[in-house]
Amino acid sequence: MSRQIGVVLFAMIAVIVGLDVAVFRHDAWPRLMANVGVVLLWGALYLHYFRSN
Repeated sequence: MSRQIGVVLFAMIAVIVGLDVAVFRHDAWPRLMANVGVVLLWGALYLHYFRSN
């Protein structure tokens, strides 16, 4: 299970960094809100798909 958590965290970090660089390079507050939203979305997906097994 720890390998799955590592893969999920790596993918989440890649999405956050990619979103920051592509869209929110110069805007601090929208970047923060988007990052929180991405983390909450990944957390919900993790709880839904990986914790049920």
